[in-house]
Amino acid sequence: MNLRIAVVASTLLLTVSAALAQSHASADLKLNQIQVIGTHNSYHAGIAPNEVKVWQAKYPTQYMGLDYTHPALTVQLDSGVRQLELDVYADSKGGRYAHPSGPGMVAAAGLPADPPFDPDHLMDKPGFKVMHVQDVDYRSNCQPFIACLQEVRTWSKAHPDHVPVFILVETKQGAPKGLKLTMPEPFTSATFDALDAEIRSVFPPSEIITPDDVRGSYPTLDAAVLAGNWPTLSSSRGKVVFLMDQRPVGPVYLEGHPSLRGRVIFTNAEPGEPDAAFIERNDGPADDISALVRKGYLIRTRTDADTKQARTDDTSMRDAMISSGAQILSTDYPANEPARWAGHYSVALPGNAVARCNPVNASAHCDTTLQSNPAN
Repeated sequence: MNLRIAVVASTLLLTVSAALAQSHASADLKLNQIQVIGTHNSYHAGIAPNEVKVWQAKYPTQYMGLDYTHPALTVQLDSGVRQLELDVYADSKGGRYAHPSGPGMVAAAGLPADPPFDPDHLMDKPGFKVMHVQDVDYRSNCQPFIACLQEVRTWSKAHPDHVPVFILVETKQGAPKGLKLTMPEPFTSATFDALDAEIRSVFPPSEIITPDDVRGSYPTLDAAVLAGNWPTLSSSRGKVVFLMDQRPVGPVYLEGHPSLRGRVIFTNAEPGEPDAAFIERNDGPADDISALVRKGYLIRTRTDADTKQARTDDTSMRDAMISSGAQILSTDYPANEPARWAGHYSVALPGNAVARCNPVNASAHCDTTLQSNPAN
């Protein structure tokens, strides 16, 4: 009997010790030691039905890559998405993008007019606008940029314990080759000042994780990241993190702000550069991503692109990127928005969790599913 009691007590002690170790590991978990699902072009409402007919007739191959849609940002957040992507166009005077060529293309083709894309004339007002391609793929599920941010903050305030929401910002400039489209306003250092100001007008400092927060007393962001100075997940809950998509605009955003001092958005930097904390590796390879994750960098990658994987239910890229440890996995098909083609391709974490311990750099004792309730 005494032996049996001793065995039971020993087993209970081991169980309690393991639970305590797991709890401690989860409490100390850093922001770069998790993994979440994000959406690509989260604002993308799709092309209007009769414009689709024009696209399919004139540019069938190009249209295939645009054949996806997303619901409202709130719906995505409710379903567990924790990274949103917003493409922004500068429009300091207003009206630059108020008259897209799409409706004229529909009329020229003898087709009925599609529903108006801007019934409230938001495009006439100054401020950053959100869309994919000016003139031809311009319908958004939120407009303008500041309204998109306000929608995210409203959701955030209603779910104060949520896993941090990463907001990827792509600044759009120039026009696609071969198309005569409205020329976007260029992004200068002053334009970026206005972009930061617009973000700060919605989110107070206590609700944003900025480069200054991560750098702390280190001389550069890169030094801080390599030293593991990311905030803990527990201290990051209820907050947002802004990330820059394109690398070429980094130097302009950095003007007057070495190592991103005083800036809101983390640049997409090269490893080892003073501003390096966030790095995109949209096409992998997985081994490269894993190596960067182990060093401490925050990585965003894509699990699919241009509807190619979704049309054939090819999960090889998805599975490799999930295993790579990239903290942000961007897709056009999160679990609640599966592809309509055979196989119904989609991307989700094990157990359809909102977030999980990173498979590459988190402790083995970490609680694998950090949050299974999509509303948090």
